Amino acid sequence: MREREAEDLDDCVRLLRDVHEADGYPMNWPSDPVRWLSPPGRALVALHDGFVAGHVVVTAAGELSRLFVDPARRGRGLAASLVAAAERHGARWLEVVDGRAAGFYERLGWTLTGTKRAEWDASVQLRCYRKPQ
Repeated sequence: MREREAEDLDDCVRLLRDVHEADGYPMNWPSDPVRWLSPPGRALVALHDGFVAGHVVVTAAGELSRLFVDPARRGRGLAASLVAAAERHGARWLEVVDGRAAGFYERLGWTLTGTKRAEWDASVQLRCYRKPQ
């Protein structure tokens, strides 16, 4: 686990494409994936066998965002490690669409605080979570 570096971005975009094709995340492919991966805040990557295998951002507002793991490297605890690292770097809340993702965060102890409509698409319902205390 380490801070994402500029030279990691090509690998991160490739992984994001793999995740999008496998799972539909993100729901809408961004027109500028590098910009989408880089909201203000701190970006971290997980490494497996020396290669970037996962990604997460803790935004300047404390949101855990842009979490994904290489579909070929799942089942190794990388996503949970990324969440733990994000928590250490100040992640306090998150929003998710997918029920599988919601179940993952609930298993890690995150608390559902409510739902709301997505600002980027009013037809999308988001589940809102707070970091465990």
